[in-house]
Amino acid sequence: MPADNAEIAKLFNRYADLLEIQDANPFRVRAYRNAARVVAGSSRGMSELLAEGRDLDELPGIGKDLAKKIEVIVQTGILPQLEQLQKQVPRSLSDLMGLPGLGPKRVKLLFRELKIRSFEDLKRAARSGKLGALPGFGAKTVARILASLENHSPGPQRIKLAEAEHIATPLLAYLRKISGVKCVDVAGSYRRRRDTVGDLDIVVIAGRETPVMARFVKYDAVTSVLSKGVTRSTVQLRDGMQVDLRLMPEISYGAALYYFTGSKAHNIAVRKLAVAKGLKINEYGVYRGPRRIAGRSEQELFAAIGLPYIPPELREARGEIEAARAGKLPDLISLADIHGDLHTHTDATDGHDTLAAMIEAGRARGYEYLAITDHSRHVSVAHGLDVKQLLAQIHAIDKLNDKLKDFQVLKGTEVDILEDGSLDLPDSVLKRLDVVVAALHYDLGLPASKQTARILRAFDNRHMHILAHPTTRLINIRAEIAADMDKIYAAAAKSGVAMEINANPDRLDLDDIHARAAHQAGCKLVISTDTHTTGGLDAMRFGIDQARRAWLEAGDVLNTLPCNRLLKALAR
Repeated sequence: MPADNAEIAKLFNRYADLLEIQDANPFRVRAYRNAARVVAGSSRGMSELLAEGRDLDELPGIGKDLAKKIEVIVQTGILPQLEQLQKQVPRSLSDLMGLPGLGPKRVKLLFRELKIRSFEDLKRAARSGKLGALPGFGAKTVARILASLENHSPGPQRIKLAEAEHIATPLLAYLRKISGVKCVDVAGSYRRRRDTVGDLDIVVIAGRETPVMARFVKYDAVTSVLSKGVTRSTVQLRDGMQVDLRLMPEISYGAALYYFTGSKAHNIAVRKLAVAKGLKINEYGVYRGPRRIAGRSEQELFAAIGLPYIPPELREARGEIEAARAGKLPDLISLADIHGDLHTHTDATDGHDTLAAMIEAGRARGYEYLAITDHSRHVSVAHGLDVKQLLAQIHAIDKLNDKLKDFQVLKGTEVDILEDGSLDLPDSVLKRLDVVVAALHYDLGLPASKQTARILRAFDNRHMHILAHPTTRLINIRAEIAADMDKIYAAAAKSGVAMEINANPDRLDLDDIHARAAHQAGCKLVISTDTHTTGGLDAMRFGIDQARRAWLEAGDVLNTLPCNRLLKALAR
């Protein structure tokens, strides 16, 4: 089984971590980080591209050397250079870098001075006072590290939805090729499109004579078979993911898919409704006494208990049953409703593709517009644009728009919100832009009161249109900022600043809970990819997933509007 994109990106990122700890050339480190981002953001598997005979060095930021390394990883599952480096630098140090406030320099200091190489080592050093004795580790820093350690789970970590997709897609393709298999679907939190997935629950419809169980446990990525039976088997894959496979008869397809999709709280609430009607629901169907009356489809199941179909994304026991009974379920937004992307980057800063390539990619997806929002000057690590450079980009976009038909390139920026709440670019420049996306990238550890006040002050600038990735979280890496989000949503609704659902699979920020709260507070919302590659535009679907889980309809999201109406809606 060839390595998937998530595995390749993980190896490149780990290698970059250890190189940083070694004080390697920063350009070399950046090359591996960029390669990891390109691979993880690709809509096509690297193994697929290689099987088609494609040259991987055609990918943005991937030279011949990195292309060869990707090929080796696909074929062997390892990066030999990383294996060598881990003999000099413990790989566990890379895990420590995932904690807030621990960059490569600090991790290197911890290893050199205190021989810290694990979370437990770090916890002991923090509690004993040894950590606070090191230069740069003040009381606040140590307290923040301890708080992060308390929240750190030593067990298996839920993985990002996009990574779960990379694991599930080839497995589903493998199962569908088995003789006698009629349907294969992933249920569970994956089907509900939660931002993270713990394991995969797969439902297969086939006759019992099919060899699906025997073939399932022999899948190339399986490292251990936890159980094997006639109708259920459980395996663990080499990336640690556990997969349960259940073989069901066709007459029970809807009931099984419903039952194993969950959530548990939703299922319990629906079963109570069924019991009140004298019915029983299980994975085989809906029963009145011994007689099965429904279960072939989910629609049939819901109808049997007097409810309209409830989409999987809403099945969280958050009022969806009450809304269904009252005929008030939302008409959920879909990917087809999106007219354009309002947060994208080019190679003018830290993107990988040219302005022309990004425009062509937007048009290829049927968009009507695309906002180019390269970083402002404060984000030096991303080579942010200064005033002169941004003005030149504005001029270039104006010239392009004069030539384009049926497509509009929106002039924008991702401008930094500085610690005092001011924006990183002068109003004289901001007022010339169609879309001003403002974001926090630095000073993320401020106390909640200061962080909240900082964001509210930024809202006072009438040229700001969108607050990007509002909580700044990075899934499984960085927690949300400390801030009063309810106060921020109320102020945004009053001032007309839109909240972003950032569709980048590493962020998904706002998540479903925050997005629903923002909507209920009266906020405008947008869904954008924050992509740094042309392929990254495809991540829009992950933002749609969060929006659907937040009960949003097309009319709740600004970039479902045509361009002229969008610009009016953004204006404050």
